[in-house]
Amino acid sequence: MTVKTAAGAPAKKGFWGWLNKRLPVEDFISTQLTGYYAPKNFNIWYFFGSLALLVLVLQLATGIFLTMFYKPGELTSFDSVEYIMREVDYGWLIRYLHSTGASAFFIVIYLHMFRALLYGSHRKPRELVWIFGCLIFLLLMAEGFMGYVLPWGNMSYWGAQVIVNLFGTIPGIGPGLVLWIRGDYAIADSTLNRFFSLHVAALPLALLLLVALHLVALRQVGSNNPDGIEIKEKVGADGKPLDGIPFHPYYTVKDVVGVGVFFVLLAIVVFFVPTLGGLFIEAPNFEPANPVSTPLEIHPVWYFTPYYAILRAVPNQRIGALLLLLAVAAFFFLPWLDRSPVKSMRYRGWMSRSALALFALSFVVLGFLGLQPAEGLYVVLARIFTVIYFAFFLLMPIYSRLDPVKPVPERVTYHAH
Repeated sequence: MTVKTAAGAPAKKGFWGWLNKRLPVEDFISTQLTGYYAPKNFNIWYFFGSLALLVLVLQLATGIFLTMFYKPGELTSFDSVEYIMREVDYGWLIRYLHSTGASAFFIVIYLHMFRALLYGSHRKPRELVWIFGCLIFLLLMAEGFMGYVLPWGNMSYWGAQVIVNLFGTIPGIGPGLVLWIRGDYAIADSTLNRFFSLHVAALPLALLLLVALHLVALRQVGSNNPDGIEIKEKVGADGKPLDGIPFHPYYTVKDVVGVGVFFVLLAIVVFFVPTLGGLFIEAPNFEPANPVSTPLEIHPVWYFTPYYAILRAVPNQRIGALLLLLAVAAFFFLPWLDRSPVKSMRYRGWMSRSALALFALSFVVLGFLGLQPAEGLYVVLARIFTVIYFAFFLLMPIYSRLDPVKPVPERVTYHAH
């Protein structure tokens, strides 16, 4: 006699049946993969969400192995990294995978955020998905900064001096906050121990929680698409979206292509140009930290340089630190600043398209200027592009409302290929 479940389907036997009675593996697959319907018109921009999750796993895995050999301390940090590079079997590979992975993480995240701006993924009903994403971005910045300090190279030391001292510009509590962050009157053992604890334990746990909340919120409202049309509003007789297809196997297979291309590019960098000419790892970071030897140019790693250029664009350090904070915080308000009647840039007019193009240009140019000396023409350009950067947010309620828009189709536009 065949045993059937309440739904009438034959009950699973063997190990698979035993496992599903105790852990809802099959239910998870049916609801989150084969039963989750995503828009059928995803394009190449939608690779970066899954790639971000892949890089997170890569960073966690390589970080665990590095932690096995790393010793935080003013006298041990730099030597332990050298030991990993020279003595540990394949330690150089793990270290370069981790350092290159950090840069890859920010490249993927920046492109993922740009796609959201391009197709209106920050708009209703996905405000909470966007907020969780912005919080993830903030934690990644903190994680990246602390990880940058841990090798205890000379640029790590002086970069930490600059960033930590920024907290001293906060009125009233600034000096005490700087002392609390450092744990001492100078950046030394206490600072490294604190940063190490946060980098390998506290921040990764918080990051995993936010990623889980980000994905849960996304599953609740559904994925956006290049047309900005809600596919849940048009369903067939079976209750499934007419313009949707199961995430698995269609998009899981498609993502494998993106993963393959990503690993090829990652391998090229790791095996042939791991420092990428000083962008991923600066030359002074191959020298031990030296409080009496300042590098010729102090600047953070490339993914922080747009904000560093904004910081240096004004002579007043307190105002510069405030602008830096606002440059990041502004992303949180985008769902309410954007007043356009349509979501996707496909159906917006020249105002919104020009604003987004100028914003992307300003971000790239500021990133370049953050690597240059804070003098002459570089400072003038930094001020100009800082204004363009903030104008994108401040003027958005005006140009997004006045911008002429095109009619949005009732169904998503899809061309088989």
